[in-house]
Amino acid sequence: MTDASMDRANRFRAEAASQGLPPEEVEEWIRAARPAAYLAEGGDGPLAARIGGDPVLPHGVPTPSEPFVASVDLAALPPGATGLPLPADGHLLLFAGTDMRGIGGQAPDAVLYVPAGTPTTPSPLEDGRREPYRPRELRTVWHQPGAQMPESFALDRWGGFPEDEQFELGDAWAHGGGHRPAWTLQIGGHPVSPQNDPVHYARGPADAAPSAQGGTAHEEGADDWVLLASWRCGEDVTELDSGVAHWVIRHLDAAARRFDRVHRYVEMA
Repeated sequence: MTDASMDRANRFRAEAASQGLPPEEVEEWIRAARPAAYLAEGGDGPLAARIGGDPVLPHGVPTPSEPFVASVDLAALPPGATGLPLPADGHLLLFAGTDMRGIGGQAPDAVLYVPAGTPTTPSPLEDGRREPYRPRELRTVWHQPGAQMPESFALDRWGGFPEDEQFELGDAWAHGGGHRPAWTLQIGGHPVSPQNDPVHYARGPADAAPSAQGGTAHEEGADDWVLLASWRCGEDVTELDSGVAHWVIRHLDAAARRFDRVHRYVEMA
C-alpha cells in the first residue's frame, strides 16, 4: 500500500470511528478496495486514451462487430495503478454498442490488445445504426483505491442486501478522501453501476458464494472475475440515460492476454 493509500485508509478509519461503525467491517471494507486508474479530459499530460472516432487497427484484423469506444495507451498508466496484470505498453482497444437486449455476456471482439510496434492503420467501422462516438482526448489520469458499492460489498460478504451500516461505510469512505474523481474511463478497480454489478453477473455459481463466517469478502483468486474497464457514456449516447459500458475479465485471462474471453455489459440508470 502506498503512503497516499495508507493516509486515505487512516482518514477513513478515523471518520468511521467518529460514526461508531464496527472496526471489523471498516477493515474488511479497506481490504476489499482495489486499485483503479481514472481517465478524464483536460490537462496537459501525455495522451492516455482516445475516445471515439475511428479505431487504428492492426493490418488484417477482423472487423469488430460493435462501435469503437476507446484506445488506451497502457504505457501512460502508472505502474500498478490498475491492480491488473496488463501489459506495460501497447494499446487496449474497447468496443461497445448501445444495445441493451439481455444482460450482456461474453463478447469475443469487445477488447483488442495491440502490442507496441504493431503496424496499424485507421479503419472506419461501418455501422448503419449510429455514427462513430464523438472524438475526445483523455490526458488526465488519477489513480487510487476504489471501494465496492455497498450492495456488492454486502452480497460478497453475506450474500444479501446491505444494511444501513454498509451505506454508512460508503459515506465514511467518501468523506475520508475515497470518493472517485470525475472520470470518463476507468481501468481496474470496482465497477460503479446504476443497476447491478457486472462482475457478479459474470461469475458462475461456484464463484458467487459469499465468504465464510468470519472470513473476508470474496477474495480475488487467480481465476476470479475483475473489472477491466468502464466507460461513462454521458452525452455521447443520448439513447441511454446515464449509460455505462463495462468490460470484465478473469484475472488469469488478463494475465494471458486472452481478451477474447471478456464479458461486456451495457446499462443505464
